[in-house]
Amino acid sequence: MRYEAVIGLEVHAQLLTRTKAFCGCSTAYGAPPNTQVCPVCLGLPGALPVLNGEAVRLAVRTAIALSCALHMTSRFARKNYFYPDLPKGYQISQFDEPFSGRGELSITLDGKTRSLGITRVHMEEDAGKSVHGDGVSVVDLNRSGVPLVEIVGEPDMRSAAEAAEYLRTLRDVLVFVGVNDGNLEEGSFRCDANVSLRPVGETKLGTRVELKNINSFRFVEKAIEHEIERQAEVLDAGGRIVQETRGWNEDAGKTFSMRSKEQAQDYRYFPDPDLPPLVLTDAFVDEVRRSMPELPRAKRQRFVDELGLSPYAAQVVTSHPRVAAFFEEAAHLSGHPVKVANFIQSEVLRDVETHGLEAKIPVSARQIASLLDLVEKGSISGKQAKEVYAKMRGTDGAPDAIVDSLGMRQVSDEGAIEALCRKLIEQNPKQADQLRAGKTALLGYFVGQVMKETKGSANPQLVNDVLRRLLALA
Repeated sequence: MRYEAVIGLEVHAQLLTRTKAFCGCSTAYGAPPNTQVCPVCLGLPGALPVLNGEAVRLAVRTAIALSCALHMTSRFARKNYFYPDLPKGYQISQFDEPFSGRGELSITLDGKTRSLGITRVHMEEDAGKSVHGDGVSVVDLNRSGVPLVEIVGEPDMRSAAEAAEYLRTLRDVLVFVGVNDGNLEEGSFRCDANVSLRPVGETKLGTRVELKNINSFRFVEKAIEHEIERQAEVLDAGGRIVQETRGWNEDAGKTFSMRSKEQAQDYRYFPDPDLPPLVLTDAFVDEVRRSMPELPRAKRQRFVDELGLSPYAAQVVTSHPRVAAFFEEAAHLSGHPVKVANFIQSEVLRDVETHGLEAKIPVSARQIASLLDLVEKGSISGKQAKEVYAKMRGTDGAPDAIVDSLGMRQVSDEGAIEALCRKLIEQNPKQADQLRAGKTALLGYFVGQVMKETKGSANPQLVNDVLRRLLALA
């Protein structure tokens, strides 16, 4: 029997606040275990939560970026379950009254663009982290209480490739609007995938299985592909799919059962009595809208429409917000955006180091603009520009000074180049006659001889033009 996969993703994204959702503890990553905790995030009796206003701002920014409907009044709820990494015995989340509703995210895959639904974006706090090994389990509560948004996607995807592209696109949006650092390895951007199968043509949803906390785009795609195959085998054998939570074992290349999947009623949601309703004002929402940066899809389209970049080049130079800003500055200073984009792609990007929202770029935009200006003026060749870049990266050296120190400034004196070309034609009469007779490949021979005589400093375009004129070539 042929089946159709139905896939929906739930993404947990930590908000880039300095302090936690309901207390003043630091959210900095990498501190010694259990050093960034207080009575609130430890769940001690009598400790009361106070909502972080910056977390609300970033959450609203997320919802606006995803075209979600905003609910001006919402409530926090207690999601009750018992696990070592949840010291209170409940998680503060939003349930039946979230701050936002229906939105959408457009993805492009294999040249086709699709709009995928988002059910809601809601706020909640993160749990601690359990670490297992050598027969011992320990808990680090530094992460407990870190503010999150959960982005609940509609079950609109039909393939593992679509799911992976949705995640990449969503991560780009969150990083570009500055609400999340997109770091899957550190767990600040995490994904749960709900996967079910149904016979082709059927509209009723099948029993879904949740794949939990997968920490790379590649693993998401592989885990979903395996789960689709596994469920198809169970159904073909006459079995039934059990609603459960499964993990992904990369070494084995398969999913594995973790626990039966809880229903909403199992969490016994009820409004948190310690937190008042969250009320958004029109003035607050308007201020957040005004502060919104350009979204990555709009930025790429602008680079194509206004700056003349190819869609591929626009995609590459917007791989990170700092890289995009670097490109824009260099393009503005240079006035040759396509050449700037090409040079960034071929030379600069391999030296760029990114971590979250930070990017270490080994040259300044002004250096790149000045370097390409030398190429544009004919002072150096494109090949020489690469050599100058190699000397310039990691320094504040001016390209002009580096060119002079290396003695590589191009000879663009037409009289001097013509004299050299005449001399070489006289010394190589046989090749000159063959070239005049139509053996055009020999033009490269003469150009090469000129470049050899000038130690690569002659302007190659000028050399080409002079040789064609002297040899009466069309």
